[in-house]
Amino acid sequence: MHLIIEFISKDSIILPKYYNSIIQGFIYKTLDEELSEFLHEKGYGTGRSFKLFACSNIMGKFDARSQPGYIRFGNRIKLEIASPVDKICESFASGLMKKRLLLGKNLVDVGSIAIDRQEVTSDTITVKTLSPVVTYSTLMKPDGKKYTCYFQPGEPDFQRICTENLRKKYTAYTNEEAPAGQVSITPLSQPKLHIIKYRDTIIKGYSCTMELSGPKPLLQMAVDAGLGSKNAQCFGLI
Repeated sequence: MHLIIEFISKDSIILPKYYNSIIQGFIYKTLDEELSEFLHEKGYGTGRSFKLFACSNIMGKFDARSQPGYIRFGNRIKLEIASPVDKICESFASGLMKKRLLLGKNLVDVGSIAIDRQEVTSDTITVKTLSPVVTYSTLMKPDGKKYTCYFQPGEPDFQRICTENLRKKYTAYTNEEAPAGQVSITPLSQPKLHIIKYRDTIIKGYSCTMELSGPKPLLQMAVDAGLGSKNAQCFGLI
């Protein structure tokens, strides 16, 4: 399930340039307390757990030049969140109606909420990133120190890691073995690099239009739970 929410403010909406942690915190605070705590502390699956939701970048007209370090949006913005777990979207929508909404330091009201059930009906789909896709491996330097290697659409490791990630999400959600087969990912436009600071960590992600081919259940998981890693930190919504 996808929710597209329009927020309205009396004034311009001003957020830090790197606002991912603000959006993530806003989502957790809006969910009902029990669900929010479950997602934050546990999540779905055993071992490495998954939050099983993703969200977009903020959509709307903006000015990123007049105030260094900040983005000034107009008084109307949109945000899209998605999850294969209906109760996450339902709790978020309900919370939006019940609580005074503070997005960063901006007082906002809900202008509208639209529900979009994006059902995958083919084993090949064309998608556009709504927030950068993050795919990486943690490797070891000769001196023993760890470093993070990020991959972009079109690289074999990007496709391999995304497929492995989708299979794990599927199992975490269904408690069943993921269907056999790989997800083929072909960029249809030049991938654009985004370097984003999340709290004290630098994260690299890519945006582009892509063609995904593979088992429909895995494609559906990509659409609903996000592609790649760090989806709950506002990465990988397609």
